[in-house]
Amino acid sequence: MSASGGTKAIVAALAANLAIAVSKFVAFLFSGSSSMLAESVHSLADSGNQALLLVGGKKAQREATPQHPFGYGRERYIYAFLVSIILFSVGGMFALYEGYEKIKHPHEIDHWYWPVGVLVFAIIAETFSFRTAIKESNTLRGKKSWKEFIRHAKAPELPVVLLEDLGALVGLILALGGVGLALLTGDGVWDGVGTVCIGVLLVLIAVVLAIETKSLLLGESAGTEETKRIEAAIVDGDTVTRIIHMRTLHLGPEELLVAAKIAVQHDDTATEVAGAINAAETRIREAVPIARVIYLEPDIYSEAEAAKGADPEATPGGPTQHDPAH
Repeated sequence: MSASGGTKAIVAALAANLAIAVSKFVAFLFSGSSSMLAESVHSLADSGNQALLLVGGKKAQREATPQHPFGYGRERYIYAFLVSIILFSVGGMFALYEGYEKIKHPHEIDHWYWPVGVLVFAIIAETFSFRTAIKESNTLRGKKSWKEFIRHAKAPELPVVLLEDLGALVGLILALGGVGLALLTGDGVWDGVGTVCIGVLLVLIAVVLAIETKSLLLGESAGTEETKRIEAAIVDGDTVTRIIHMRTLHLGPEELLVAAKIAVQHDDTATEVAGAINAAETRIREAVPIARVIYLEPDIYSEAEAAKGADPEATPGGPTQHDPAH
């Protein structure tokens, strides 16, 4: 996996979650706290999620084959989507069920120092993991807000780890609040309430992850800045006079497909046109290195045809966002 995949953040989160899952389960065995059980399952699910992200990153590195000529870059999107499903089903739904049962059949927490001590340890470990994810993300985020980064990042691993770590920290605080209120009031219902809150939180995070990774799976275009650089690189003002229409598609986080119909001079020779296309491809790759698959189709621009407007059926994907095709 490339550096942009956030391997360091994933490994840090995996190590933290495995240690936390074991400690939470031990605390549940000694205390009987449902919040501890829900949190231990949550951490175990998170550990599995990070393992899935690492597997997806490894599989995405496979070479292209005749059956898959554009490679396996989208494997990372598939495994990120699986993470959202696991977080929803194993983490969120289990916590909601466990919380409901605890509210329906409450009991006091035994050996209170076990859950409290483990929760404090878990908060420290998750803070370390979250800090690592933030540090890794800042190198890619640039001037984008955190919301923009999570919504528009083409590499799914860092947004997944960020949301998981954030959810884990908030969940730990909720668990600590539930256990604390149960100890102060002597009413185990509060432990169940904290567990239900954890479940709701995990379901919400899973839904956000599913929406974002679904968009990546369907296929997203290049970002605005990348698109502008590609457009500027294609037109040389001599042989290539304009872009008639263009499509871009991420084949993976670090692989971009560019397909464009370009206008050339009507009296250019085939040799001149071929040379102009090769030069344009070189400029595109220099401007946007991840543009690895490029298809440029030469044509003659017609003002009369352009005045008729874009034909939504001319190119898959609907109306163009550039100059109308003729």
